[in-house]
Amino acid sequence: MEEKKTIFNYISQVFATYGIIVLIFVIFSYFIGENAQGYSSLFALGKDGISLAILGELLLLALIITIMQVVFTTDVFITNLSIVLRYVFLFMAVFVVMIIMIIVFNWFPTDDITAWIGFIVSYAVSMLFSVIITKIRERTENAKMQEALDKYNSK
Repeated sequence: MEEKKTIFNYISQVFATYGIIVLIFVIFSYFIGENAQGYSSLFALGKDGISLAILGELLLLALIITIMQVVFTTDVFITNLSIVLRYVFLFMAVFVVMIIMIIVFNWFPTDDITAWIGFIVSYAVSMLFSVIITKIRERTENAKMQEALDKYNSK
């Protein structure tokens, strides 16, 4: 049974997502920041950091992702789709939102095919890691539940 969520659960989810996104960009900045400086607003400061404007944009992205997770992965809004389809729709919706943000915030030149390929590859890798982490967490939770059930049944 899922626990009742409060606004604080969602706020923590936003900031957990935000922390992961910022960590990814810190790593990217360290390795490619100097090369991408002047080319992409995401790396305007090169290896020296991430601008406040970009941090705000990434926070907006984390907020949107969290809202989409609530919409696509809970039974509150969508009850007749399998969990697999929900995640597919979630990943597609986040992908579309990111494309919109790339264009609106000029994260990289939209006419550069290499940048788009880099974005698509990094998005696919990120989603793959997300699926793997989710599966590991699900298995761990299922094992704990099974252990508790076995303990209960042995009494």
